[in-house]
Amino acid sequence: MDAGTPNKEGTPNKEVVTYEVRGSVAKVTLNRPEYRNAQNSKMTYALDAAFTRAVNDDDIKVIVLAGAGDHFCAGHDIGTPERDIHESFERKAVIWWDHVGKAGVDARFARESEVYLGMCRRWREIPKPMIAMVQGACIAGGLMLAWCCDFIVASDDAFFADPVVRMGIPGVEYFAHPWVMNPRAAKEFLYTGSRFSAQRMYELGMVNHVVPRAELEATVFALADRIAEMPRLGLALAKKAVNQAEDLMGQRAGMDSVFGLHHAAHAHNAEVAGDSLAGLDARAMAAAGKKAAEATEGTA
Repeated sequence: MDAGTPNKEGTPNKEVVTYEVRGSVAKVTLNRPEYRNAQNSKMTYALDAAFTRAVNDDDIKVIVLAGAGDHFCAGHDIGTPERDIHESFERKAVIWWDHVGKAGVDARFARESEVYLGMCRRWREIPKPMIAMVQGACIAGGLMLAWCCDFIVASDDAFFADPVVRMGIPGVEYFAHPWVMNPRAAKEFLYTGSRFSAQRMYELGMVNHVVPRAELEATVFALADRIAEMPRLGLALAKKAVNQAEDLMGQRAGMDSVFGLHHAAHAHNAEVAGDSLAGLDARAMAAAGKKAAEATEGTA
């Protein structure tokens, strides 16, 4: 079932996100497997619509976020034929003005405030438990989606990476690294751009459970069904309590400060290289990532 909403031109979103109900659990699935579920804006706004639908359904107690195909999410779309960075979409929560038609920082800051940092923060505050079901790649923007969730359950073949330091950028927009790991691990993760295995992320406390790929979905839904036995309000209040504690530890203020550094890097790249991503498209990033993975194989 299509979870998308039409854009301003009235063109309906394709099923870049699917929505399925299993009892009291809503399964929201990223559905661009041909691009390893890279997130274009169409997918991001469709995710927002799917999450809104789950929140508004009183029968839904838990949300599972999944990725179709071999990979959870390879990050933000920085190079597919369907990249839609210059397209406008209906914005439900107005965090900044529409970026389309603007120039320079005016465009970049507006878009990323809305689509990246802003949406991820709103999703983190969804008053229903969310479980990320991760297999294969969870890279850069994919991390942001998993980090918005309360739990991460990963298959034993899953790996995690944030290689954007290669672009001269300090990390993805939703900068949760020091809180979901620890500061020293976050530095290694960013400085090397290496892939960290599901097992290592479990040891660092970022991943809740690591299971064989064949058992991933059954494990996730068994956990979701167990959580769904709890009262809805109790779950919502417990989630809010933990989130508030994280913010008192500095997470929200820290993200705000790093978001400024992120955009300083974009502006620098645009000034010296003529491109906010320093000329690194999806293919170049994939090649660099493969080289790094080969250099660090067995250590992450």
